[in-house]
Order: sequence, then C-alpha cells, then structure tokens
Amino acid sequence: MNNQNTKPRQRFLALDSSTATLAVSVMDNHELLKEINANGERNHSVHMHPVIARAVEEAGLTMNEIDGIAVGVGPGSYTGVRMAVTAAKTLSWAKKIPLVGVSSLHAIAWGGLATGLEATSSSHERHWVIPLLDARRGQVYTALFAGEAATMPERLEEDAIRLMATWVEILSERLKSLSREEQPTSIWFTGDVTVHAEAAERLREVYQGPLHILPYELEGRYVGLLGAERLRIGDSDPTHGLIPNYTQLSEAEANLLRKK
Repeated sequence: MNNQNTKPRQRFLALDSSTATLAVSVMDNHELLKEINANGERNHSVHMHPVIARAVEEAGLTMNEIDGIAVGVGPGSYTGVRMAVTAAKTLSWAKKIPLVGVSSLHAIAWGGLATGLEATSSSHERHWVIPLLDARRGQVYTALFAGEAATMPERLEEDAIRLMATWVEILSERLKSLSREEQPTSIWFTGDVTVHAEAAERLREVYQGPLHILPYELEGRYVGLLGAERLRIGDSDPTHGLIPNYTQLSEAEANLLRKK
C-alpha cells in the first residue's frame, strides 16, 4: 500500500446487503473508523438507512464529510443486492460524490482468508480461497482467489453461479494441472459453507495439503478496503450506470441442471 502520509485524507462509506448480514463501514483511506454488521434475516430495507446514519455518526463524521461510496454489487440475494446498490446510487447522486461497485464474493474471500490465517505466522505463503454463497438447488455463487496473509486476494476465476458438484470438478482439474511448486499452501472454502461441506470435501481426492471449511459472515471493513483501493486513485463507476451482478449459469451447467 502507498504511504498514507503522502495522500490527503479521504473518508469513504461502504455497504453491502447481498447476504443475511447488512455490512456497513466507514473508512479513512485504508483505516477503519467504524463498522456495523447487522444480521437482519435479509430484511435490510428496514435497517439500512438507520445503520448507515449510525455508522457515519459513530465514526465522528457527517454525510457531508464523506468523499466516496463503495457498494457490494453481488452476486447474492437479488433483493438484497438491489437495496444496497440503490441506496449507494441515491447517496452518490444526492451528495455528488464518486461511487464504486465491488464484488461481494471478493470481500467474503478477503475476510474469510484473513480470519482463517489470523493464527498463522507466515505472510509469504500462497493460499487458495473459495467464497461460497448458497444459491439453492445445488448451486453456489462462487469464485476463486489466491492470497497471502494481510493482502488483498488475487482473482483467479470470475464471479459466477455454478453447480457445486461441477465447480469442485473444475477446481480438481485445475489442481491436477499444477506442479508441486505451484500448488497452494492451503485451500479455504469460506462463507455459506455448511450445506456444501460434503461436496467441498471431495477436493481432498486430488489435494493433499490442508483443506479448511470455514463459515464466515461478511464484514463491512473488507467492502471498505476493496472500495478504498479504487476510490483513493480517483477511479469510479457511472452513478446511474452501476448495476448489480446477478450472474447466470453457463449453458452447459443449465442443461445439466435441467436433466437432473
């Protein structure tokens, strides 16, 4: 990261409602000022604006002192994603401040990996992290990232809705194609893992290293950190053009699901 002392102070609001957790944070560049993670059983419409107001106030700021907004664009709950994106676009337009959309799965991957590696001393090992959000009927919203302790994970596969069984096969083939030196130090499935734990365990058939299945609920700080990466350099998305990432099954996976 760049030296914070060489940059002007910038305060960002971040929010995500793609999961059962309404995740809100307020950042000063990459420093977390305030975070509220409220489990609202996906009834985020009732709590969103009060939680945003509370987070900003408890960060010692007003909305007039917010310099930009980051919002999780999914994938995840259709209704949930739309609520956060709509709220962020409205605030961006009303306050005339920049807006960036970030991947909710990327935030889950970063937070899950950071949580899992808290007790790990090495900071230079490369781990795979596979975020999961249950999409029902054997499907998951998922992606693949690689990362080290305390760093933003690098994307290896795009966000998509996939059949979990097929996804494990794809991951297995990818692992088989790697040399011993290229193999990840460990693999982490994180997020909505409980219902898909049995399928995830099948990866042990081709991977001999540590495989972890870690339940994790999204935290606003990781949405904020992803947003700060872009907002600090002046990057932004069109306020009215930002749309949620709902994702779709590939044609092959859709055909397979219909047969089943």
